[in-house]
Amino acid sequence: MINAVSRNLRTDLVAIFRAALAAVDPTRLVTNHLIREDSQVSVRSLTSVAATWSAPTLVVGAGKAAARMAAACEAVLGSENVHGQVIVADGCGIKTQSIRVIEASHPLPDKRGEEATRQIIELVQTRESGGTLCLVSGGASSLLVQPRAPVRLEDKIRTTQLLLECGADVRELNCVRKHLSVIKGGGLARLSTRRVASLLVSDVVGDDLGTIGSGPTAPDATTFADAWTLLTRYHLTRRVPAVAARLLRDGMDGHVPETVKPDSPDAQGLCNLIVGSNRTALAGAAEAARSLGWDVLAEEQPLTGDTTEAARRFGRRLGELVRAGRPVCLLAGGETTVRVTGDGHGGRNQEFALALSLAVMGARVTVLSAGTDGIDGPTDAAGAFVDGTTLQRARERGLDAAAALARNDSYVFFSQLGDLFLCGPTGTNVMDVKVALINA
Repeated sequence: MINAVSRNLRTDLVAIFRAALAAVDPTRLVTNHLIREDSQVSVRSLTSVAATWSAPTLVVGAGKAAARMAAACEAVLGSENVHGQVIVADGCGIKTQSIRVIEASHPLPDKRGEEATRQIIELVQTRESGGTLCLVSGGASSLLVQPRAPVRLEDKIRTTQLLLECGADVRELNCVRKHLSVIKGGGLARLSTRRVASLLVSDVVGDDLGTIGSGPTAPDATTFADAWTLLTRYHLTRRVPAVAARLLRDGMDGHVPETVKPDSPDAQGLCNLIVGSNRTALAGAAEAARSLGWDVLAEEQPLTGDTTEAARRFGRRLGELVRAGRPVCLLAGGETTVRVTGDGHGGRNQEFALALSLAVMGARVTVLSAGTDGIDGPTDAAGAFVDGTTLQRARERGLDAAAALARNDSYVFFSQLGDLFLCGPTGTNVMDVKVALINA
């Protein structure tokens, strides 16, 4: 059982995390950047007008935040002036008025997502007046799915699954997915008959437009050759479906059109505006931590790479602060990757916390590692709590942290300790947030 001090610190951790979520509330983010003046619709950055068109507005998009972004469009523009369709992950749907919301599978796509994407393609190809507003957020790469023939959905799923199991990061994964897709890598913009503007909630390190949701309306600097190189690096050229490998080779030989390139005519006039990101969430978390009386430090570099190694680095940083001997809140964001070698159950945040438990044993530190989407891997948890007593409490229950880490079995480990953090789908997604409280 956790002690009273840890319990009180967890209350602060949750409050700080929820403030991070509030800072990237999709309704607020869209409302801040979408303007209606009579029949004119404008997308505005903080300093200028980025795009303008006359109503009506076709709204399309995908991602875990897409439904709430769509509802904000209806509120700002008036439901009578907008129509369209967005695709969200299961559990992220909300009631809307004139924009249809379809739920589909994530992180692996399914037939629902494929059919909903086909309907979106039909909408953007319909010749109507007005403009098209595309809403993109984390999860869009899996939800907005239309494989290039002759690749089938099951071929795309298998390729994606293999890359995930190998620990490919989101840029690598999306490079391959873009070149197996009709709609990614600028494909949606290429298909549209109207002016296209996009509002994006970034879930990728560096906020690269071509990586967020695999860039349906952004030019793509990667090539078929890059995608093939990635398969080669992970020894997948003979493991992915033969039809997918053949399509990439045909692309390298010039027999299949490339994705939209930055210097392509299809890329001219595109407006892609990032309205929220991990940095936005961390700023909200920092403000909340200060209001609770904590001095705040924020890591400048995002946490990336192998989850276990990232946890060890974070643990060393916590050790430095513990030795400095003052209470402080340390914040970090980013997205790490898990190489699956065991048959356990968990997600990258739970695995991060499990690896961190080995580094903070006995320290007066309490940490929450959680995904801002509320969904950590194929589990119902957003992440997990870890503190200096985690290993001791585990041993009292006959649990072996190192063995659980080797099995990728973090969910079962933290479930038995009562240390899972469950908040349900949040309707937003800007990667992960780590909040550490040092009670020196």
